[in-house]
Amino acid sequence: MAKSSSKPAAKSRTSPGIDLSKARILVTNDDGINAPGLTVMLKVASSLSDDVWVVAPEIEQSGAGHSLTLRRPLQVRKISERRFAVDGTPTDCVLLAVNRLIDGKKPDLVLSGVNRGANLGEDVTYSGTIAAAMEATLLEIPAIAFSQLRVGQNVPWSVAETHAAEVVKRLTKFDWPKGVLMNVNFPTVPAAEVTGIEASKQGRRISAIEVVPITDPGGRPYLWIGDFTNDDSVGKGTDLEVTSRGAIAVTPLHLDLTHMATMKQLAEHLD
Repeated sequence: MAKSSSKPAAKSRTSPGIDLSKARILVTNDDGINAPGLTVMLKVASSLSDDVWVVAPEIEQSGAGHSLTLRRPLQVRKISERRFAVDGTPTDCVLLAVNRLIDGKKPDLVLSGVNRGANLGEDVTYSGTIAAAMEATLLEIPAIAFSQLRVGQNVPWSVAETHAAEVVKRLTKFDWPKGVLMNVNFPTVPAAEVTGIEASKQGRRISAIEVVPITDPGGRPYLWIGDFTNDDSVGKGTDLEVTSRGAIAVTPLHLDLTHMATMKQLAEHLD
């Protein structure tokens, strides 16, 4: 009779990343519950998983940044079993979704977007789309923000619609560190002419943001904050430069804003 081994059975190793076929995905945005980019994002998410939830702002919240609604209660409108509209910011949406609106387990992945327009360079600090992904990251849920560049009022949604699922598949094949979210920007070239998916760093524009003086019908003066005059980049390898070449830019963003080199210098001066 063969001797039984005293060696414990080897534990099966789970593969890194996210099994999208079993994943619970939360879709949100900052352009509002009826935005065309949200429709694109939902279509992409539904092609990857059967467990998709939507919690998005009732109206557009562009430029809301990582703001919370603290001085009034939030109203939630249930549209269908897994679709809700919140009269608050993108950050509110993720917070309410994870803590109140989604039954059972929390999402395995948050997809924010697809934003109508770029979130490149300096846009990162203003963006409600990225803020939603930031909130998910704070809740220790992997999150990806998606934005589609536009030319004037023309938004080539087919680029994001064609390539977003592949981007999600690639990014969820590995585990990225806690405190990191992914910022994805699609270029304005036709979908078939996208040159690839490239890792990029956050850029900085050469141009400045516009502040436009206007008057109302009664002749009273106002100032209107506009957009950057162009997307020309300071340096190569940035999100701005990568998308200008027709590639999809993927930028890992870190929630810890501490500048470590200055931290060391500061410590020396304060010692």
